[in-house]
Amino acid sequence: MPKTYSQIVLRERPVADILPNTFESKTKAFDELHVGKSQALVQVTYLSLDPAMRGWINNTRSYLPPVKIGEVMRGSGLGVVVSVGEGSKFKKGDLVSGRFGWTEYAVADDNTLEKISPPPGSTSLDFLNTLGMPGMTAYFGLHDVGQLKAGETLVVSGAAGAVGSLVCQLGKRAGARVIGIAGTADKCTWLKNDLGVDEALNYKSPTFRKDFGKAVGYLDVYFDNVGGEMLDLALSKLNKNARVVLCGAISAYNTPQPRGIVQYLSLISQRAKIEGFLVLDYVKQYPRAIEEIAVGLADGSIKRKFHIVEGLQNAPNALPMLFSGANSGKLVVKVSDEPPMLAKL
Repeated sequence: MPKTYSQIVLRERPVADILPNTFESKTKAFDELHVGKSQALVQVTYLSLDPAMRGWINNTRSYLPPVKIGEVMRGSGLGVVVSVGEGSKFKKGDLVSGRFGWTEYAVADDNTLEKISPPPGSTSLDFLNTLGMPGMTAYFGLHDVGQLKAGETLVVSGAAGAVGSLVCQLGKRAGARVIGIAGTADKCTWLKNDLGVDEALNYKSPTFRKDFGKAVGYLDVYFDNVGGEMLDLALSKLNKNARVVLCGAISAYNTPQPRGIVQYLSLISQRAKIEGFLVLDYVKQYPRAIEEIAVGLADGSIKRKFHIVEGLQNAPNALPMLFSGANSGKLVVKVSDEPPMLAKL
């Protein structure tokens, strides 16, 4: 075992964009890690980077308490059990997922860990994507909140992201007409040629608003990952009884005073619904979603891609990529190598 290990902690709260001094690295003595009863020591292999992290470092009321100054940055990840305490249900070599934070090693209670067994056609990394929190967010946001039906028109913002790309694919599987919105020509090409959306629109195009109106007509479900002007545009194109699913507002996360919506009166005239949700409310139903998504991974009909950043030390510089659209695929940080027998799964 090493003599020391690294952690990344919150140094100061950003007012707007995440800055180079938002986080700082700390070196800790490995022998300070003590494994107690029903606990496991985990070597972290991958960490998930997600837009929600920007909200976690704001000192505001939310669904989770804010990360404290000097505290290890919160984050979900994968890891390998390297030792266990008395009575632990895990064993050395188990591949697990958990909320380890930005650290190379972590001691975790058994009840905060899940043993990972990738189903056919998948890898461990899928538990940070389609079989993990992004996948569960897409599945329950679309089906339970959006109540999408065959033949309806679904519009997805942030469509090339981890959540949005799966929403698009689940929408097609449900028999909907799907229109995805992304920020580069390459992402739009991937949405149309690989994921099979009916239309892919580049919001940076000078003709975007015209293209949006022509492609959409009127929508039945809008799955919103962006907020701001994009949400307002969608609200102007609602069908009767449309459903607007508020998943995220990535355009507003770095803004001290987010822009409010203007077109909300259409919710009245079209008898429409706008609803936010948290995927954590669906934990008991995760197995149902995982089973269905795993079928698509096994037969190749559900596609995904990853953007892997090497090294824990690069996590602070990688996180802002989510807000500029610089990543292409689910953004993860590789912290260490998986043991060879696990990497082959």
